[in-house]
Amino acid sequence: MQGIDTSSITGRMFFQILGSIAEFEHALMSERTRDGLAAARARGRTGEQKPKLGPRQARLARKMYEEKNYDGKRAHTVQHIAEEFGVTRPTIYRHLAKP
Repeated sequence: MQGIDTSSITGRMFFQILGSIAEFEHALMSERTRDGLAAARARGRTGEQKPKLGPRQARLARKMYEEKNYDGKRAHTVQHIAEEFGVTRPTIYRHLAKP
Protein backbone atom coordinates (compact mmCIF):
# COMPACT_ATOMS: atom_id res chain seq x y z
CA MET A 1 0.00 0.00 0.00
CA GLN A 2 1.18 3.55 -0.71
CA GLY A 3 0.14 4.94 2.64
CA ILE A 4 -2.84 6.99 1.45
CA ASP A 5 -4.98 7.88 4.46
CA THR A 6 -8.53 7.46 3.15
CA SER A 7 -10.02 8.48 6.48
CA SER A 8 -9.17 12.14 5.84
CA ILE A 9 -10.86 14.39 3.29
CA THR A 10 -7.59 14.96 1.42
CA GLY A 11 -6.85 11.22 1.27
CA ARG A 12 -10.32 10.42 -0.10
CA MET A 13 -10.00 13.20 -2.73
CA PHE A 14 -6.54 11.94 -3.78
CA PHE A 15 -7.88 8.37 -4.02
CA GLN A 16 -10.83 9.54 -6.16
CA ILE A 17 -8.51 11.50 -8.45
CA LEU A 18 -6.35 8.41 -8.99
CA GLY A 19 -9.49 6.38 -9.74
CA SER A 20 -10.67 9.01 -12.23
CA ILE A 21 -7.30 9.00 -14.01
CA ALA A 22 -7.37 5.19 -14.24
CA GLU A 23 -10.94 5.26 -15.59
CA PHE A 24 -9.94 7.94 -18.15
CA GLU A 25 -6.95 5.87 -19.34
CA HIS A 26 -9.17 2.80 -19.67
CA ALA A 27 -11.69 4.77 -21.75
CA LEU A 28 -8.87 6.06 -24.01
CA MET A 29 -7.54 2.54 -24.50
CA SER A 30 -11.03 1.23 -25.38
CA GLU A 31 -11.58 4.08 -27.83
CA ARG A 32 -8.22 3.44 -29.53
CA THR A 33 -9.04 -0.26 -29.81
CA ARG A 34 -12.45 0.45 -31.39
CA ASP A 35 -10.85 2.93 -33.81
CA GLY A 36 -8.18 0.40 -34.77
CA LEU A 37 -10.75 -2.34 -35.37
CA ALA A 38 -12.86 0.03 -37.49
CA ALA A 39 -9.80 0.98 -39.56
CA ALA A 40 -8.92 -2.70 -40.04
CA ARG A 41 -12.49 -3.48 -41.14
CA ALA A 42 -12.29 -0.59 -43.63
CA ARG A 43 -9.17 -2.24 -45.08
CA GLY A 44 -11.08 -5.51 -45.45
CA ARG A 45 -9.67 -7.32 -42.41
CA THR A 46 -12.20 -9.34 -40.43
CA GLY A 47 -10.00 -10.47 -37.55
CA GLU A 48 -10.56 -14.12 -38.29
CA GLN A 49 -7.76 -16.62 -38.39
CA LYS A 50 -6.78 -17.72 -41.88
CA PRO A 51 -7.89 -21.27 -42.71
CA LYS A 52 -5.17 -23.89 -42.24
CA LEU A 53 -6.17 -25.55 -45.50
CA GLY A 54 -7.00 -23.70 -48.70
CA PRO A 55 -9.89 -24.82 -50.92
CA ARG A 56 -7.59 -26.89 -53.13
CA GLN A 57 -5.95 -28.58 -50.15
CA ALA A 58 -9.37 -29.32 -48.61
CA ARG A 59 -10.47 -30.99 -51.86
CA LEU A 60 -7.26 -33.05 -51.94
CA ALA A 61 -7.74 -34.07 -48.30
CA ARG A 62 -11.32 -35.18 -49.02
CA LYS A 63 -10.14 -37.10 -52.09
CA MET A 64 -7.44 -38.84 -50.01
CA TYR A 65 -9.99 -39.64 -47.29
CA GLU A 66 -12.45 -41.17 -49.77
CA GLU A 67 -9.75 -43.18 -51.61
CA LYS A 68 -10.07 -46.95 -51.05
CA ASN A 69 -7.59 -49.81 -51.24
CA TYR A 70 -8.16 -52.92 -53.31
CA ASP A 71 -9.79 -54.56 -50.25
CA GLY A 72 -12.32 -51.71 -49.78
CA LYS A 73 -10.64 -50.12 -46.76
CA ARG A 74 -9.52 -46.51 -46.65
CA ALA A 75 -6.15 -45.95 -48.30
CA HIS A 76 -5.19 -43.10 -45.94
CA THR A 77 -5.90 -42.56 -42.26
CA VAL A 78 -6.94 -39.14 -41.00
CA GLN A 79 -3.65 -39.02 -39.08
CA HIS A 80 -1.72 -39.64 -42.30
CA ILE A 81 -3.68 -36.96 -44.17
CA ALA A 82 -3.10 -34.48 -41.31
CA GLU A 83 0.63 -35.18 -41.33
CA GLU A 84 0.73 -34.80 -45.10
CA PHE A 85 -0.74 -31.28 -44.88
CA GLY A 86 0.99 -30.30 -41.63
CA VAL A 87 -2.22 -29.80 -39.65
CA THR A 88 -3.99 -31.56 -36.77
CA ARG A 89 -6.57 -34.32 -37.07
CA PRO A 90 -9.41 -32.05 -35.84
CA THR A 91 -8.61 -29.66 -38.72
CA ILE A 92 -9.03 -32.50 -41.21
CA TYR A 93 -12.29 -33.62 -39.56
CA ARG A 94 -13.59 -30.03 -39.61
CA HIS A 95 -12.94 -29.77 -43.36
CA LEU A 96 -14.42 -33.19 -44.02
CA ALA A 97 -17.62 -32.19 -42.19
CA LYS A 98 -18.18 -29.26 -44.56
CA PRO A 99 -20.46 -30.05 -47.51
